[in-house]
Amino acid sequence: MTRIIAGAARGVRLDVPGSGTRPTSDRVRESLFGALESMDALTGARALDLYAGSGALGLESLSRGAVSLDLVEKSRPAASVIRKNADAVAKAMGEASARVHESAVQTFLKRAERTWDLVFTDPPYDLSDDAMTGDLIALAPRLSPDAVVVIERGSRATPPDVSAAGLEIFREKTYGDTAMWWAQPVDESQSR
Repeated sequence: MTRIIAGAARGVRLDVPGSGTRPTSDRVRESLFGALESMDALTGARALDLYAGSGALGLESLSRGAVSLDLVEKSRPAASVIRKNADAVAKAMGEASARVHESAVQTFLKRAERTWDLVFTDPPYDLSDDAMTGDLIALAPRLSPDAVVVIERGSRATPPDVSAAGLEIFREKTYGDTAMWWAQPVDESQSR
């Protein structure tokens, strides 16, 4: 069972799409969000969840203080599940600003006009390294200067090439078969 772990929607059960997704475990989400809270990266954040699956990462951020959330998922059945989950979280919170976009990641990012402070990207394990790099490059212009980008992949995956997108990894952690890299925009003023 997947659920919201903490915050205003704590305990809300989330449905999971039947196939093609692998929800981040409660243990990994608890560790991830504990770290984000200690960095004060949640309160007031504009969040983006790419390859949203069930929407668990993005909806957890909304429950814990993010002010807005965009969830991007190209699978129609998964997007339908995300809409249901977003409605359940909104009901528990009294109101919540979550938008579900049924779109491929690159297509969505090329059309996007807003910026985000917190981004979760948990692509399918079979997404190639080149495709992941392309997604990060498309994302980079849409990031606020202090944005945090959390990249989740299988623990056997190579670290993502974030430098091509003007990002730098500042933290990494492995939890069993899950690896996470935390990246942020390179501060150009520091590189001169």
